[in-house]
Amino acid sequence: MTMNTPETRPGTWLSDRAVLRIGGAEARPFLQGLVTQDMAAVTPETPQWAALLSAQGKALFDFILWADGDDILIDCEAEVADALSKRLTLYRLRRAVTIERSDIGVQWSPDGSEGVADPRLAALGRRWLAPAGEAATGWLAHRLRHGVTEGRAELGDGQTLWLECNARELNGVSFTKGCYVGQENTARMNYRSTVNRRLVVVPTDMPGPRTRIVYPDLALAVEHRRVDELGIALRPDWLVAALAPPA
Repeated sequence: MTMNTPETRPGTWLSDRAVLRIGGAEARPFLQGLVTQDMAAVTPETPQWAALLSAQGKALFDFILWADGDDILIDCEAEVADALSKRLTLYRLRRAVTIERSDIGVQWSPDGSEGVADPRLAALGRRWLAPAGEAATGWLAHRLRHGVTEGRAELGDGQTLWLECNARELNGVSFTKGCYVGQENTARMNYRSTVNRRLVVVPTDMPGPRTRIVYPDLALAVEHRRVDELGIALRPDWLVAALAPPA
């Protein structure tokens, strides 16, 4: 690992995350044609939240992209790391690209000066890559209380349009980078402002017809709701701004 990052400290390792290393001379061009973010924006100081979509613009995998020299590191959900690796391998064809699992760990702290601010929302805290250590606590509650959803259990497996995952508001998509898988429908929704449904966090411990997952210990759930039926859903400042009518 060549990144100049902080070391692991007690209680910062996100044990439910894994890291894939995309290496080779064509690593960046390879990902540029696949993911929702502009790879030119991915630097050691500016990781980017992105997704691999279906052709219809629905989220299959979401992840954070980090630069490590000429390589790109994909900070992803551990449970789907192998599936993501296989999907990327299907797209690789004859490109000079390697895809392998890294032994590095994803670290998080709700405050402090380590690492960099989470690329989705600074209020989520600080994030960096370093060897695995003692597992962190509190990340799930912290993330949900800021209204941020991630991972297959919340976003679904090809069920939710990427902009309905609040990707525009949470810096998960570039509208200037050019083509990628699912780009046409994503761009059309953006320019027509037709995001009629959103994933939101709701204070409840009971599943309903729109529920993706319930976290009973937190009395919170993730639901896919129409924007005119958000009801008691949490409305952090970033979502309030997104829902405000045009001036």
